[in-house]
Amino acid sequence: MDPYLSLFAVSFLAATLLPAYSEVVFAGLLAAGHDPLTLWCWATAGNTLGSAVNWTMGRYLLHFQDRRWFPFRADALDGAQRWFQRYGVWSLLLAWAPIGGDALTFVAGVMRVRFAIFITLTGFGKGARYAVLLGLVTWIGTSLTGP
Repeated sequence: MDPYLSLFAVSFLAATLLPAYSEVVFAGLLAAGHDPLTLWCWATAGNTLGSAVNWTMGRYLLHFQDRRWFPFRADALDGAQRWFQRYGVWSLLLAWAPIGGDALTFVAGVMRVRFAIFITLTGFGKGARYAVLLGLVTWIGTSLTGP
């Protein structure tokens, strides 16, 4: 499989409720010599679109919250909703966070945030996260191998 499509798929899954670690794949492909900008684009796009799945679930599936298979515990959902009500749509810039980020994107759907605003803020935050990761991996690689 194409390494860029693999990164897209893992990044997409990592933004949903499935356990996946796109940072590891991103760093590995970067260390293997793949184009940094292309990796950044594919990872950001996959992770942002994966978050759109959560937004869609929040928008349309909240009435199933009492079901056993429902992806968020009530306390996690309540905490994310309080955070979202306090900080508003700007909290979506933190959708990349490993703890609470998925719940924020779900709550954005519950709160009926316009999709264009959602995708813009979420994409910006996730892109910034991958840019920082890109910088760190490049810096570590340069530190280990020299200029």
